Amino acid sequence: MRLRYLIQKEFIQIRRNAFLPRMIVIFPIALICIAPWITNMEVKNINVCLVDNDHSQTSAQLAHRIEQSNYFIFKGMASSYTEAHRQLEKNDVDVIAVVPLHYERDLMNGRQPEVYIAANSVNGTKGMMGSTYLSQIVTQNLQERTHQNISANLNVKTLYNKMQDYKVFMIPGLMAILLVLMCGFMPALNIVGEKEAGTIEQINVTPVSKWEFILAKLIPYWIIGLFVLTVCMLLSWLIYDITPTGNVLLIYLDAMLLALIMSGLGLIISNYSDQMMQAMLVMWFIMVCFILLSGLFTPVQSMPQWAQTLTLINPMRHFIDAMRTVFVRGGVFMSIWPQILTLAVFAIIINTWAVISYKKNS
Repeated sequence: MRLRYLIQKEFIQIRRNAFLPRMIVIFPIALICIAPWITNMEVKNINVCLVDNDHSQTSAQLAHRIEQSNYFIFKGMASSYTEAHRQLEKNDVDVIAVVPLHYERDLMNGRQPEVYIAANSVNGTKGMMGSTYLSQIVTQNLQERTHQNISANLNVKTLYNKMQDYKVFMIPGLMAILLVLMCGFMPALNIVGEKEAGTIEQINVTPVSKWEFILAKLIPYWIIGLFVLTVCMLLSWLIYDITPTGNVLLIYLDAMLLALIMSGLGLIISNYSDQMMQAMLVMWFIMVCFILLSGLFTPVQSMPQWAQTLTLINPMRHFIDAMRTVFVRGGVFMSIWPQILTLAVFAIIINTWAVISYKKNS
C-alpha cells in the first residue's frame, strides 16, 4: 500500500515539473524525426565468405583479391551456400559470393558467367557497400583473366532490409539512447535533486524500506521508458513506414531489461553523488562511452580489437544487437537469447549494487 502512494507521489512530482513532461514528449519526437536523416558512415571490415563451386585458377584468384582488399575480412571458403547462409544468420558473415560451376570454362568460351552475391542488409549501408565493393572486385578479376573490358553478370540479392535503407538500421539504436535518457539520467537527477532540497531526509526517517523507496523512484521511469519506446515505433511507422518485422513483445522484453540496467546505474550514481552537476557529468560520461562502444553509429567490426573487447561489457551493444535482430530481421527468442541472458545478468548485478549502496538512515 505504501508503495502505491509513493509511486503516486512521484507521478505528481513529474507532472508538476515544468521541464520533464515537455522533455518526455518532445525529445523522442525530435530524435526520431531528425537523427535518421543526418547519419552517413563509411563502411570497412566487411566479413566475406566465398562459395567456390568451380575450384579453378580464376576462382582462386578471386579469393586472393578479396583477401587482399582493405574493405573486406575474408572469412574463408564454405562448401555450400547453405553453410555460408548459416554463418550470415549468426552475423559471422556480411556478404556471400558464390562462384558457379564451369566459371572459368564459360569465361574462356566468351560467355558471361553469373556470380551470385548475397548481402546481409540489416545494416543497409554495410550491405549496399559490401555488394558494390565485391562486384567491383569480381569485374576486375574477369577483366584481368580475359584482357577485355567486360562487365560481370552479377545476381545480387539483399536480405532482410530490401531497400537498403540506413534508417532501418538507425532507429533501433536511437530507441536505446532514449531509454538511457529516460531510465538512467532522469532517476539519477531526481534522487540527487531530493538530496539537494533536503526532502530525502524526511523519507529516511520514515518506516519506508529500501526496496519501497527505490522501486517508487524507478517504476515511474520504467513506465515512461516503455511509453517513449511505443511512441518511437509509432513514429517510425507514420514517418518512415518502418515497422518491426519480429515479435513486438520481444522488443519490449529487451527494452525492459535495458531500462532495469540503466535505472540501476542511475541509482548507483545518485547514491555516490551529493550534487546534481556531479551526477550529470558522471552519467553523461558513461552515456557517451556506451554510445560510442555500442555499434550504433559505427560497426563494431570496424573498431580496433581492444575496443571490440570493451563492447562486451556494454549493455547497449547487446540491446542494440537484439533489437536489430528482432526489429529488422524478424528474429525469434532463440535468435536473441544470448543477448537477453547477458542483459539479465547485467540487470541483477547492477541493481543489487544499487540497493547495497543506498544508505537509509534509521
